[in-house]
Amino acid sequence: MGTTWSVNAVLPPNARETAIERGIQAEVDRVVAQMSTYEADSDLSRFNRAPAGTWQALPPEFYGVLRYALSLARDSGGAYDPTVGPLVNLWGFGPDKRPHDAPDTAAIAAARARVGWQRIKLDDVGHRAFQPGGVYVDLSSVAKGFGVDQVARFLDREGVTSYLVEVGGELRAHGHKPDGTPWHVGIERPGAASAAVDSVDEVERIVSLTDKAIATSGDYRHFFESGGRFYSHHIDPRTGYPVAHTVASVSIVADDCMHADSLGTTMTVLGPDEGMVYAKQHGIAVLFVLYRGDGKFEERMSPAFVKAVQ
Repeated sequence: MGTTWSVNAVLPPNARETAIERGIQAEVDRVVAQMSTYEADSDLSRFNRAPAGTWQALPPEFYGVLRYALSLARDSGGAYDPTVGPLVNLWGFGPDKRPHDAPDTAAIAAARARVGWQRIKLDDVGHRAFQPGGVYVDLSSVAKGFGVDQVARFLDREGVTSYLVEVGGELRAHGHKPDGTPWHVGIERPGAASAAVDSVDEVERIVSLTDKAIATSGDYRHFFESGGRFYSHHIDPRTGYPVAHTVASVSIVADDCMHADSLGTTMTVLGPDEGMVYAKQHGIAVLFVLYRGDGKFEERMSPAFVKAVQ
């Protein structure tokens, strides 16, 4: 996934730390092997290369994540779309690592012709997905969160009743710390120096988590400038262009990290106005941090987020 993982856990008596660590690594490795666009031999890469008009059998985990991603695409009116890969790659944010230059309108139109969640059909009985030809699925906005959940499920099976799992800054907490207090997570202030979240002045807000997950998505690290314009790594599948609004970061609190991860991307694409309407309709706990013209930031919280952090 191009990032790190960490786990804070209170292990049960007689648990072997090395065995737990190996089990955690196996869980994240399995997600990479199935859903990475950076690994040429992953199940996802094989699906993306599959001949047009073929049904491809998928591992259960991959199939479940894809099924969920397609349902979110439908519910969000295409603001979230797992087939956005051709546009992500075109804009230079995929595994190809192409030079960061804004593509021309013809190239964007050609990439958009390959995008569309409706083009993928699923077979629930056989755990198969239909490759119509040219579809390139990118699960980067959901697989990392799913990986967090897989680690949490592994720890549950091992009898660990208190833990905080983190993969690339996305977290899921269970139980309490040894002193009986909740796990405390700092939401990074947009523009903070990398890895400076331990510094209080680099933290936007501190959230206490008990049996919840949180994911934050921001535009202040992954972007480029071309022709005097700022281009975010968040691509709107409906237009083919990076989002162009005032969102600096989005944080989602949810029951599991797969939902928190993917809904963060959805809210970022929808923006603060359309996104807040969607959040209120669906009971989503979202914190928008917005750029202001004076170099400061403005917070907007959905009612569910206010309740989640009380």
